[in-house]
Amino acid sequence: MFIHGLWLHATSWEPWMARFRDEGYEVQAPGWPGDRETVEESRQHADEIADHGIDDVVDHFAEIIRGLPEPPVLVGHSFGGMIAQKLLGRDLGKAAVAIDAAQIKGVLPVPLSALRATLPVFKNPANKHRAVSLTAEQFRYAFANAVSEEESDELYARWTIPAPGKPLFEAAASNFSPHSPAAVDTANSGRGPLLLIASGKDHTVPESVTRSTLKQYRHSDAVTDLHTFPDKGHSLTIDSGWGEVADTCLAWLRGQSL
Repeated sequence: MFIHGLWLHATSWEPWMARFRDEGYEVQAPGWPGDRETVEESRQHADEIADHGIDDVVDHFAEIIRGLPEPPVLVGHSFGGMIAQKLLGRDLGKAAVAIDAAQIKGVLPVPLSALRATLPVFKNPANKHRAVSLTAEQFRYAFANAVSEEESDELYARWTIPAPGKPLFEAAASNFSPHSPAAVDTANSGRGPLLLIASGKDHTVPESVTRSTLKQYRHSDAVTDLHTFPDKGHSLTIDSGWGEVADTCLAWLRGQSL
């Protein structure tokens, strides 16, 4: 099960699904609450995307998972990576790959580049209850800084949709809230294996955030691995280098006998 993050549509996983299907996996990539079936429809109905928080998204995917014959392998990007970790911590996944995952409760500090990348949401407190779109320039900084401007513009036109501001506000306040929805059960030693993937050029989720996330799992005996792509940015799941990332995930899953 593939789980997208903010500003990308679920169909952005289509190349991954084809690659995993070729390897014998049954695949699906459900959208978030409020997402429509296509990029264009989602853009036209941004009001339906607005005001869904982390718990809403987790509950949405948990309900889908409970309808499956067995817990799936979870592959999430950005906020989808956080969602995957929360589901894995609740034993709703057989294993998880969290790619440039959004910060979970306990991760400090937030780098300046991450603050700049999310400024389009935080500049207006009212955005907590709205769906916010990125401009092509904002997308290039937040996602596609490690590829050409031409490729960035192509990715922006093909895959981007408005995103709810609420999850970002919840994550930003996570370390000041004892019951934050951004909390993950990192101490669960009975969960399935987890692979954290970091990108050395990521502005939105810098490598330091992923390394700090890894430290949060120090009290768990379950498998928790880290792989870093030094020259990739936040668009690594959708840009021209996606195949290398997908193959790394597949190799790790094979190593876990999954």
